[in-house]
Amino acid sequence: MDGVFGPANPYTVLSLTKSSSGIIFSQNPGDDRNPNQVPPKFTPPSSKSSTLVPPNNLKHKALNSSVLYDVDVISCNRIIMGHIRAGDLESAVRAFSKMPIKSTITWNSLLAGYSRKPGTLNEARQLFDEIPEPDVFSYNTMLSCYLRNSNVDGARLFFEQMPIRDIASWNTMLSGFAGNGMMDEAQRLFSTMPERNSVSWNAMISGYVECGDLESALSLFESDPFKSTTARTALITGYMKVGNVEIAEKMFEEVLIKSSVTWNAMIAGYVENSRSEDALKIFRKMLENGFNLTPLTLTSTLLGCSNLSALVLGQQIHQFVYKSPLYQDATVGTSLLSMYCKCGALEDAWKLFTEMPRKDLVTWNAMISGYATHGVGEKALALFDEMRNERIKPDWITFVGVFSACNHAGLVELGMHYFDSMPKDYGVEAKPEHYSCMVDLLGRAGKLKEATNLIERMPYKPHAAVFGSLLGAARIHKNIEMAEFAAKNFLSIDPTNVAAYVQLANVYAVKNRWDDVSRIWQGMKVNKMVKMPGCSWIEIKSIVHEFRSSEIEHPELPLIHEKLDELERKMKLKGYVPNLEFALHDVGKKQKEKLLLWHSEKLAIAYGLIKLPLGLPLRIFKNLRVCGDCHQAIKYISAIEGREIIVRDNTRFHHFKDGSCSCGDYW
Repeated sequence: MDGVFGPANPYTVLSLTKSSSGIIFSQNPGDDRNPNQVPPKFTPPSSKSSTLVPPNNLKHKALNSSVLYDVDVISCNRIIMGHIRAGDLESAVRAFSKMPIKSTITWNSLLAGYSRKPGTLNEARQLFDEIPEPDVFSYNTMLSCYLRNSNVDGARLFFEQMPIRDIASWNTMLSGFAGNGMMDEAQRLFSTMPERNSVSWNAMISGYVECGDLESALSLFESDPFKSTTARTALITGYMKVGNVEIAEKMFEEVLIKSSVTWNAMIAGYVENSRSEDALKIFRKMLENGFNLTPLTLTSTLLGCSNLSALVLGQQIHQFVYKSPLYQDATVGTSLLSMYCKCGALEDAWKLFTEMPRKDLVTWNAMISGYATHGVGEKALALFDEMRNERIKPDWITFVGVFSACNHAGLVELGMHYFDSMPKDYGVEAKPEHYSCMVDLLGRAGKLKEATNLIERMPYKPHAAVFGSLLGAARIHKNIEMAEFAAKNFLSIDPTNVAAYVQLANVYAVKNRWDDVSRIWQGMKVNKMVKMPGCSWIEIKSIVHEFRSSEIEHPELPLIHEKLDELERKMKLKGYVPNLEFALHDVGKKQKEKLLLWHSEKLAIAYGLIKLPLGLPLRIFKNLRVCGDCHQAIKYISAIEGREIIVRDNTRFHHFKDGSCSCGDYW
């Protein structure tokens, strides 16, 4: 659909259930000890052994001293590794510096710590050069450090000079080439490897998939003697990326031993292909089969919940996360927060934000964007100030949220101030998304000339979204000349965009230029372009009910029409007058009023009023922009029924309460 929230895809909400075996969480990946393993018994030397046991105390003391030395070094090594696993490199360095005697394992442990921390390549190399007796693990760790710091050329040179290599050395370099899209170099290295294992084949296949070369990936897979789950999962991801969902599904079924990564690939792929209902179904299957849930699992699933407005399932996932170690993960917390924002539960999002044990820049961005989308611009900007006070540096996504907040609140001057200060004060260069926001901000405020001037000053060729924003503003202000200019430029960039034709036709319809409207529709028909029908949906008792404008199929339609007729009578008594400008059909007045009354959002609201108990807010979701007549009518309905009505259209939220809207009639 057009808009920021994803497709309208009603579904039956899936219950979140655990399998009888429960959820299994992996052990610490850095600890390879088996807690159930019994240590081997100590067997004293046989009396028949030829080994001479020193009888005197001196030899016993020497032996004890050696044992104490070994125990001391091992103990210190464990301390260092403990600090490194906790991400505390400074403490590991202090413990290392205090050790009078170090083993190669000691050096390797600290080197691994440097390798894990970005930006410490020089320190790692200095430490490596000081290792008295480096082993193959030392070399492999240093090689990995080069690659983790994106120094592929340095890694290549180091690899060529390594005096000792094992298969892990070759695989590390191979993965470095493939992970950086250097598939020609990867292929050359792969062809000269003295030995290959499953990791080697997986690196090549995954590399081709990441580069979008699915043909080479599939060809290599056919020659792969291992055909591991990892390779199959990479191909599933590749097919999902190109939209070939059916082949991805077939390959998924063929994977006999599935991993959590395999399930994640399917969930993420379904969401990316606008099939969030299928994503939630397979998430339930994954849960029932007892697979580990990872941050990626929950991030993709919660995005599916957001696309489908599945608040109930999102809340169930939140309850599960709250009781698991994943609650500490900032990515999972941010995904939950974003889900609440996109499902209209802004208060729950804020509560979660205040309680999150860890917040990163993405978390702050999500909350700022959430407030902006809900039309609470002042709170979004206040949070932006708080973020800066916390010394968290904003990025380009932060400013998209800031401009959106200014846009939805009509704060033109403040938006221009932030746009000008963004590169000077924060070192963030303006991207196409920022220009779209600014054109929208100026255009909605009626400053169409200023908006076109900004487009002309762009340092690069304008993209379609910029002219889309200008076209939307021209429609709001009924400026046909500007609408035609914007539509012409829009369609020169994206000639198949249906929204541009529809927007222009709507501008003509408002001006009663029906011949031009007919011309637009005829052109779309000739080019086999179909207008997306408006639809709205509401969740009642874990079931989503969808309504299209002038709905004819819902089983309780007579009851809904009866409720709408009642509401219309009450609204007119309060002063409501249908705005016929938004009945975009060349028909009579009475018919136009009926068409407006049967808009999809009004049908969904009437059904919610019938089915939901008093006191509960109504949450309505719409795939297109709320029209001006519906916006006015819902204000009346909120006052008459004493209900809070939250409506999400394809650009933002509207909170209707006591006869007014959170947007202040500016949207």
